Amino acid sequence: MQGWQTTSVTNLRHATGTLDLSAPRIMGVVNASPESFSDNAELASAGLQQRVDHALSLVADGAHVLDIGGQSARTDQAEIDVSVEIDRVVPLIATIRRSSDVVISVDTYRPEVGKAALEAGASIINDVSGLAHRDLARLAGEAGAGFIIMHTRLAPKVRLKPTDAFYADSEAVQHDVYNFLKERIATLGELGISQDHLIVDPGPDFAKTPAQTVAALQGLGKLQDLGAPILLALSRKDFVGAATRQPPRGRAAGTLAAIGYCIERAPHTLLRVHDVAATRDFLSVYEVLKGERTLEWNVPLADHLRYDRPTP
Repeated sequence: MQGWQTTSVTNLRHATGTLDLSAPRIMGVVNASPESFSDNAELASAGLQQRVDHALSLVADGAHVLDIGGQSARTDQAEIDVSVEIDRVVPLIATIRRSSDVVISVDTYRPEVGKAALEAGASIINDVSGLAHRDLARLAGEAGAGFIIMHTRLAPKVRLKPTDAFYADSEAVQHDVYNFLKERIATLGELGISQDHLIVDPGPDFAKTPAQTVAALQGLGKLQDLGAPILLALSRKDFVGAATRQPPRGRAAGTLAAIGYCIERAPHTLLRVHDVAATRDFLSVYEVLKGERTLEWNVPLADHLRYDRPTP
């Protein structure tokens, strides 16, 4: 591992600057894929300007990063052509970049898409394939981009089957996630990704049953030994649905519960969420109760916040 150390890195360097991850930060999900499982109906058929407006509203709500994806991870949908993915993400990234200096990540595992996205203004690559294509890491290293590497034991768009017995118990899940990411970290170092450009992702739901995802998240404390910040892509995931018996858009409260549990064990995190405003408010209260931010001692709540305003 070229220059890799076990000391914790709390700042992520990327192609356009540095992201402070000394405390949990928010990554807003921006899907440019109409087949996404969790978007509102109006976004499924949205045009470019509607998606741009949605992205900028997430920034206004408190997103530090926007994660833009042109292909859904759904396993009941066929892989789209590379040119289609590029056509979906590049205009969106370029238009957002003209209006905002927010950090932009592209959710892709294909080098052609990554290259086009970085040229359009993205500065982080979010690879959910576990490094299926080494050229993706090489071009990220050449561009000085941040790189998110995720744990998975299945190729993209391949559904976990009951016969895929990867893990016998919780310890096996945690052991595999840790060793997989440790090995990928070494490989990424050889491909030009330095320690301060890297985030690791335990891959909730990817090649895991809901119970196995829970086991992986229960092992977050050990993942900190890798010395990298952690991406927590918990929003509306299957394990939340299994626990709450709710479909994707009914999982907001369960997502916040998962965030609270995880940031207690891994504070240097990037939270990938659909509901940015709710996550912002959750973190605000969390910080106050933890003593990380104080309220003025003798100041009561302002009147305009004390009561709900009548609906016009």
